[in-house]
Amino acid sequence: MPEQMTDLTLRDYIARLSGDAPAPGGGSAAALAGALAAASARMVGSFTVGKKKFADVEDEIRAHLDAIDAVREEMLALVQEDVIAFSAVGEAYALPKGSDEEKQERLATIESALKAAAEVPLRLVVACAKLAPHLLPLAQKGNQNLISDVGVAARLCRATAECAWLNVEVNLQLIGSEAFVVARRADLQGYLKTAQRESDEAWFYVAAKVTS
Repeated sequence: MPEQMTDLTLRDYIARLSGDAPAPGGGSAAALAGALAAASARMVGSFTVGKKKFADVEDEIRAHLDAIDAVREEMLALVQEDVIAFSAVGEAYALPKGSDEEKQERLATIESALKAAAEVPLRLVVACAKLAPHLLPLAQKGNQNLISDVGVAARLCRATAECAWLNVEVNLQLIGSEAFVVARRADLQGYLKTAQRESDEAWFYVAAKVTS
């Protein structure tokens, strides 16, 4: 069982990421970036709820925070799940291939592992698409002293989605099942566009506010 990434200190995680082991890699790092995006957005809400000045929007902000908390936990889980999935791919490629039977079993195991490895970053793109729509409302109605943190969340969210898209595509290119590839690409594009569009709306709103 791979080491639990989310139990490491930040310094130790970065050391693992910097090393010569295949995991954690870019997929795990992208999931961590997504969790940081959610945490940055959540902080804005934390400085909004419970304040008299924002009493009229408190219920709405709390609803956003509940959704953000759920997405953050999904992303944190994916930090580890990407490591597990990538490790399984490596183990599949290391299987013996001496006999025809071993070759067939190895190829089938590789295909299965690659499919599982593609699903993890796809779930991260979906998580970004779920997080992004909460960002603009926080920028518009949350504590304006932290509006730049919404901008940080927006850019991290978009970057996370695009990095996860790369990792899905890398795996899809190696998968033999055309039906699987076509279906996952169709899902991928829709969620990616949502994450990009909603993140950009929040980002440009924040950028306009802080430069006006």
